[in-house]
Amino acid sequence: MPDPSSLRDSTQIVLPRRALDGHRECLESRFTVTVVEGSDQYRIIGSPVEIKAASNYLARNGVAVA
Repeated sequence: MPDPSSLRDSTQIVLPRRALDGHRECLESRFTVTVVEGSDQYRIIGSPVEIKAASNYLARNGVAVA
């Protein structure tokens, strides 16, 4: 049985709020993801394929994704 944390890591990206400045609209229009706003962070949620593509996009645009 898979570890729940590994499944969660493959279906979401958690970033500080400032990390998406200027990227949120493009991210939501290019990829099938949902951006959930928290008090101090964003959670980007999607399928593992979309999360990987969104992560690559963010990294190419200077956003540090861990």
